[in-house]
Amino acid sequence: MVPYGASIEIVLQDTSFLNPENHPIHVHGHNFFIVGRGFGNFDVVTYPARYNLIDPPESNIVAVPKGGWAAIRIKAANPAVWYRHCRLEEHASWGLATTGFIVQDGPFPSQALLTPSEDLPLLSVSELLLQTQYEHI
Repeated sequence: MVPYGASIEIVLQDTSFLNPENHPIHVHGHNFFIVGRGFGNFDVVTYPARYNLIDPPESNIVAVPKGGWAAIRIKAANPAVWYRHCRLEEHASWGLATTGFIVQDGPFPSQALLTPSEDLPLLSVSELLLQTQYEHI
């Protein structure tokens, strides 16, 4: 859970010994700043001093280099559950598709999720899938 308005930093690491590969990572619901990127293992002592904090590129996707890392910073100003995933479809089965983070509501109504309407039907995923299948028959 991330408080509304918090600044968070995420370091994405790709130094697999068996299968290093470039990963285009996408974060839903937010743009972020790519403050650093490099090869090898991320060093928390050395690399942050080299971050581009003057004019970092803003995006919603970052290429994590093969055998390297990328550091992004996000301002958590969009309350919801946000998905983070690799854009290469087969990588989802490797675990590169996950809930990235949950941003809590802010203090004002304009900074919070809307309350669902009372007539919104509550369906489980299996009920929703069954309903969708019957609509196509």
